[in-house]
Amino acid sequence: MPEESASGPNFEASLEELERIVKELEKGDLPLERSLSLFESGMKLSGDCKKMLEQAETRVEILTRKGNEMVALPFQPEKAQK
Repeated sequence: MPEESASGPNFEASLEELERIVKELEKGDLPLERSLSLFESGMKLSGDCKKMLEQAETRVEILTRKGNEMVALPFQPEKAQK
């Protein structure tokens, strides 16, 4: 299982565990109950990873200068890519 810190598993550990589960499921030689158990764990990890990415995105800020002040603006990926 992913290593857990005081705030829960980190993204990298969760993603690594999810990749391990996917590889094991792709082998296809597992009993049905084991496959279902791994699938459930994988879905939970996938959701956890998605949530961690969403939380990280909300924390990303771009600093811009307005006059003599530095102002934190929310990250807007659609504008950054243009």
